[in-house]
Amino acid sequence: MIKKVVVMGGGTGQATLLRGLKLLQNIHLTAIVTVADDGGSTGRLRRAFHIPAMGDIRNVMISMAESETMLSTLMEYRFEGSPENEIYGHNLGNLILTALTDRSGNFMEAITAISKVLNVKGDIIPSTLQVITLFAEMVDGTIVRGESNIPKTGNRINRVFYQEKVRASRQAIDAIKSADLIIYGVGSLYTSICPNLIIEDLADALKVAKAKKIYVCNAMTQPGETDDYSMEDHVDAIVRHCGVEVDLVVKANDSLPPEVVERYKIMGSMNVEMAQKEHSYPIMLSSLLDFSDGLVRHDPLRVKDLIASILAQE
Repeated sequence: MIKKVVVMGGGTGQATLLRGLKLLQNIHLTAIVTVADDGGSTGRLRRAFHIPAMGDIRNVMISMAESETMLSTLMEYRFEGSPENEIYGHNLGNLILTALTDRSGNFMEAITAISKVLNVKGDIIPSTLQVITLFAEMVDGTIVRGESNIPKTGNRINRVFYQEKVRASRQAIDAIKSADLIIYGVGSLYTSICPNLIIEDLADALKVAKAKKIYVCNAMTQPGETDDYSMEDHVDAIVRHCGVEVDLVVKANDSLPPEVVERYKIMGSMNVEMAQKEHSYPIMLSSLLDFSDGLVRHDPLRVKDLIASILAQE
């Protein structure tokens, strides 16, 4: 029997999970991806062509491609040279997505076209087809506009929200309602995961979805976004933003190498710890991390094996 697995998020964390999950047999994989990014190449193209942000979509496409090809490698290429050059800093994959969207007038068609060329293993769905702007309310009441500005304030986030009415894509709603397993993460809590959950249509779909909802907890805090956050703080933020309880939390229990801890400490980041012994949700602890490049990353294959064991129990 084919199990339907939905992964909600954005950024490199979601792509990391998908790189492993695409290898699972007997599942249909769907990535629901935020389009609230407004920085870098993505932000420039978004403003110039008034289209949804495509950077996270591009990352997910490459991670879900059946195999690495010349095109998938080129999709990651970023133009360098002089900052005065109009193409400076742009990502080739972003330009391709923009060109296809501009030609067809349909962002979803552009995603589908490139997905077929890359032989993507599953479906990639933007959480909305609107051009949206993410806002954050800080604990002191300050309002910050723009996803790229939120981590830069040196303040503590209370909630993220949209000022306009945001309609979810129909495909995202249908995927959530029909899912057997829904995974949040891994990724920036307030700028990758929650931007999907605060879309009212998606929150409503999550409330009626029969799927088990799993949060794969971040291993490290993110400066400017989750400073000093515990595992419980992460889960609480997810529940507050969508109004739906988490059925299971997956947390890495690897011991961090001292040199890695020191490196992250300099960057203002620390290991996400459990602050309590008792919880209203079950927790699954497992060795999931990879430190091979001196950074803390979830290992796609370890996550794949863990998710496979969860699916086998369903």
